[in-house]
Parts: sequence; C-alpha cells; structure tokens
Amino acid sequence: MNIKRAKNEIKNALRAYLARDAFGAYRIPPIRQRPILLMGPPGIGKTQIMEQIAEETGVGLVSYTLTHHTRQSALGLPFIETVQLGGAERTVTAYTMSEIIASVYREMERMGTKEGILFLDEINCISETLTPMMLQFLQCKTFGNQRLPDGWMVVAAGNPPEYNKSVREFDVVTLDRVKRIDVEEDFAVWKEYAYRRGIHGAILSYLEIRRDHFYRVEATADGLQFVTARGWEDLSELMQVYETLDLPVDRQVVGQYLQLPRVAADFANYLQLYEKYKRVYRVEEILDGAWEKVRASELAGAAFDEKLGVLGLLLARLADSAREAYRLDRLTDALHQDLVHIREGEKMLGTLLDEKQAALTRRRDAGSTDKDALFTAAREAERLAAFQQALALEKVPKGQAFERLKALFQEDVQARADAADRTDRQLANVFAFLDAAIPNSQELVLFATELTANYFTSWFIQNFGCEAYFAHNKQLLFDDTRQRLLREIGSAEPD
Repeated sequence: MNIKRAKNEIKNALRAYLARDAFGAYRIPPIRQRPILLMGPPGIGKTQIMEQIAEETGVGLVSYTLTHHTRQSALGLPFIETVQLGGAERTVTAYTMSEIIASVYREMERMGTKEGILFLDEINCISETLTPMMLQFLQCKTFGNQRLPDGWMVVAAGNPPEYNKSVREFDVVTLDRVKRIDVEEDFAVWKEYAYRRGIHGAILSYLEIRRDHFYRVEATADGLQFVTARGWEDLSELMQVYETLDLPVDRQVVGQYLQLPRVAADFANYLQLYEKYKRVYRVEEILDGAWEKVRASELAGAAFDEKLGVLGLLLARLADSAREAYRLDRLTDALHQDLVHIREGEKMLGTLLDEKQAALTRRRDAGSTDKDALFTAAREAERLAAFQQALALEKVPKGQAFERLKALFQEDVQARADAADRTDRQLANVFAFLDAAIPNSQELVLFATELTANYFTSWFIQNFGCEAYFAHNKQLLFDDTRQRLLREIGSAEPD
C-alpha cells in the first residue's frame, strides 16, 4: 500500500488500541495490542508519518534508530539484587531501566499524557547481541524486567533485504505477533504531501515531467545508487534557504542529495532551465498583470516541457500567495478565539499570552515539522504580546481595554483581507496571460487541475472563490461533456 494508506491504518490502530469500555479498561487488552511492523524502501516517509500521527492525535512520540543502540542501552545494566525466594534469601540478577523505556516515561512527564507511540526505526538492522532482546520486546513489550507502559503503541520500521545487506529476517514466532504493513513508493500520494509541505516548485515541475526519477534504487559496480522521496524533500529545504542567501545550487550540490548521478545531472540541467524561464517570462510581471504580449507569444511557441516549466513557476508562486492567505486566516481565527475568551472573562490577556508561549515552546521542543502550525503559534504569541504592550504604553483604562483590543485586532483582519485580495488578483492575472498564450489547450487544463490538487490554492478557491478559475472550469467541463457526447454520437449506429 502507499504511505498515505499506511498512515491511516496506523491511526486507526491507535484509536482502536486506546479505546476503552464502560469500565475504563482497554477494549483490546494490551497483550493483544500487536506492535505494528512497517516495512518498505528507505526514504519514502515512514518516519515523517509517525511525526504527523503524533501531532494530529495529540499523543506522545518517542523515536529511536536501533542501529545506534547496544545491548546495555536497550536492556539496561545488570546488577545483583537480594530477594526472598522459597523462604530463603537469594541473590538474583536484575536490570536498571532501559534507556528506551526511561525515555517513554520522560515523554509522559513532558507532554502530560499517558498515551503515545514508541517508534523503533531500522528494527531489522540491529546488532546480533541485541536481536534476542528486541524480539522479546516485540512479543512481550518488555526490556529485561521493565515493561512498556500501557497506552503506548509500538511501531517498528525496517527495510526489505534488497535495500540493506545487514537486515535480519524475523522468525515465524515473531511475525505471528505483529501487525505487518508493507508500503511502497507512490508519486501521486507524495505530490499531495509535497504541495502541503511547500516543496520547491522546480522539484514538483521536474518530477511532473520525469516521474520515473521520483524514486529509484539501482545496484551498480560502485554500490547502490539511489534517489528517494526523502532526498527530494531535503534538497527542497536546502534550495529554499540557498535562494534567500543568494547561493547557487549546482550539480555538485544536487548530487549530495540525489545519489543517482544521471538523475542528479538531469535535475541540475533542468534547474538551469527553470531559472532561465523565470528570467525570460518575468513571472512577477505576469502575477502583477503587467506582462508584455511578446511573453504570451513566446509561451505559445514553446515546447511542451518548457510550457510545463513555466506553469510550474506560476503554480509555485500562486501557492506561496495562497499559503500566506491561509496562514493569516488561521492566525485571525486564533486571535478571534482569544478575544472571545477575554470578553467572556474566562482568561486574562497575560494568562493567555503565557499559555500560548508555553505551547509554542512545547511544540518547538517536540521538533514539530508543521511549519504552518508553527507560524500560527509564533505569530499568535507575538500579536498577544504586542496587544499587551500597546495597552501598557497607552495606559488604557481597564474598562476600555477590550475595545482597544478589538481595534488592534482589526489590523490582523485587514492583513488577511489584503492577502486574499492579492492572491485573487494574481489568479486572475495568470489566467488572463494563459488565455492569451495557450487558450483551450491541454496545458491550460493541466494548470486548472493542479490548482485543484494543490492544498493551498484549492483551500483558497474554496474559501474565497475565484471568478477566473470557475469560469475556466465551467468551460473545461462544457468542452469535456461536448467531446463525450460527440464520441457517443459518432459511435452510435443508425436504426
């Protein structure tokens, strides 16, 4: 199955494992809560979905890469303990708490929750000395004499043997005690994720043309050469930062992330073309509606790959604008809810600010990868601090404080409206340009389709509307229906 389906399967298992009956007991007894064994190629997102599941469900997450562990760190150190057995005092071997189990308890204290996920990566690449203890853990959820707390689900991940020579096969006894999920790469699913994560537009437009370069692992005389989803995402992060620092991304830089030379070289060449399209077509002018007619003529006569590259540039910029509107919309909603709490007397401004700053710190300490949620949390705390400072500097009387807060909040409402208006204008301007350059074309159909597929542009159109988009979609739908009817008429035989 693909990684999206695997994520849903794990979330459903978590819900089932944490479900309780009328007496407060787990409906599935902990002994029957099988660990999940997630098997699939490296770099397809197994670790990322665990972080997403924890964030989306609000449970704790402790992650370990087991290749870094020894028998002592996983099991705990042995020591001699004196106990009474059979009416006599005897010495036995006991163990200190496992580092892994201790980390679970620390996470419970940090999060203030008793439930979570223990994620053990590279489970089938552990050392020979650790193998017996790890198999025992999968079967009994214990390291030595220390048991994983109830309410914690175990998810282990590993790579099939064709990707790693050091993997160890699990025996039937172990496999019969786990819930196994096999995952494989899927570009369509990853693209949906990539849109949500804001992956660099050059990568998305390139992979739209070269889908076979999305994920490849090849055995060569020089060893395994590969390009993975993880490689593309990490390269995207670097490219975006390099752009802000005005640093070049050349073949050598690309090759540090895409470790399949021919793919790295091909993408590096495409990146040069992508930058050229940005200069030649003057994308910012198109977005502003100030494009020259010659630009439309150039696109009309361009090759298919060049047209897709330009569409990718336009889509990326529109997605950036829609994402800004999305973030400001979430911020405005959060601040509005804060003002409701203040108005109803449920919380004071200072108390709210302390809570939001603490929540932001927890989110950052947890290593949250949701940039949009982090933006909202950081800006919300920043704006509440600005509200508090304004009230103090202006020495606003207590009875007039809420009215002043409402006035300050209008600045955020206006910022959201400005972002929405800007995105709407850009969408209209891009459609006008494409109508002049490639009217009634398959490329225009593709552009409208990708606007729907992209999380942020789709969200914007659903929430704020876009006359240009709806007008083109209506025409495209009419044309599709017309073509279908003509085909049906053509294939019908006369009576």
